[in-house]
Amino acid sequence: MSVGVTSSRQTEFLAGARAVVPLILGAIPFGLIFGAFAGSVGLSPAATIGMSLFVFAGSSQFIGVTLYGQGAAAVLIILTTFIVNARHALYSASLGPYLGHLPQKWLFPLAFFLTDEAFAVTIGRFESEAGTSENRHWFMLGAELAMYVFWQISTAIGIVTGAFLQNANLGLDFAMSVTFIGIVVPLIRTRPMLVSAVVAGSAALVFHGLPNSLGLMIAAIGGIAAGYAAETALNAARRAEQKQARA
Repeated sequence: MSVGVTSSRQTEFLAGARAVVPLILGAIPFGLIFGAFAGSVGLSPAATIGMSLFVFAGSSQFIGVTLYGQGAAAVLIILTTFIVNARHALYSASLGPYLGHLPQKWLFPLAFFLTDEAFAVTIGRFESEAGTSENRHWFMLGAELAMYVFWQISTAIGIVTGAFLQNANLGLDFAMSVTFIGIVVPLIRTRPMLVSAVVAGSAALVFHGLPNSLGLMIAAIGGIAAGYAAETALNAARRAEQKQARA
């Protein structure tokens, strides 16, 4: 592994925590709403806090609580949240070249605390010159733990202020949409990525009305398939051009 930048563990950790702050501001309303929403469907405060502590996946937590409120079977709740979180496998594949050399004692906590927000700032860091530090995994840990702490705090506040938040109609749910737009747009750097984002976004709108967030799963699968097809077509076109140039 080539090392181009020297920085301490503390420096990397604090840099990661600072980098994710703008995205935390967008996620806090999401945590508030989750705390309030979970109580409205009958989930106890202890169970709500437990979900944020041990599941720590905003979209999956919302879907899980929604299905719980509808009386869905436990196996359906587990399967649905598993599919929704399948995107983390793609995140791991992207981070693998930078973290694969670490021991399990590092990989397990980094995987558990991984979120969309932490991935966005971490992959950007790793792909830059600053990301060549041998302590770069501390950057990821700083981003993840900062997100984790504020998610717990916002969930707890949502539980306490649940009735007020549900009746106030503050439009807090829109904050998370803006946050995800801010996460996705900077990461779209190639045509296949653009195709994937457009297809996934369009499918999410078209199938929004399907029950149990099925539209979200269709959008995710469609986006992945479209991106793969676009990448395959682009590579085939490049090979054809190279073959023609050599002829």
